[in-house]
Amino acid sequence: QLQLVESGGGLVEPGGSLKLSCAASGFTLDNYAIGWFRQAPGKGREEISCINYPDRTTKYADSVEGRFTIPRDNAKNTVYLQMDSLMPEDTAIYFCGAVWRALACVRTYVDVWGQGTKVTVSS
Repeated sequence: QLQLVESGGGLVEPGGSLKLSCAASGFTLDNYAIGWFRQAPGKGREEISCINYPDRTTKYADSVEGRFTIPRDNAKNTVYLQMDSLMPEDTAIYFCGAVWRALACVRTYVDVWGQGTKVTVSS
């Protein structure tokens, strides 16, 4: 069974940091583009970061550029989302998604989704 499991969400004050994890089981992330997406209350799911296939270049949405990074640990078959300088508008449920051998992390082409982890940025 192909699974992605996110963890690391929680409540953080504005300006704080969180590190989310996305662990894969049943498959190796080496053959996939891996993206982080988020869905704020009342809004659609948006892509915020992606490691593409095969050269593993990364890209970020303008809203998180310079604040978020997407490191990976191949030995653990895990991708992370390091979030710094968090703002209240970053409040959302965060999902990771895997797209088979893709140059981009297009939401509609995601093959495997995680269950999501909630991030709340509030004082």
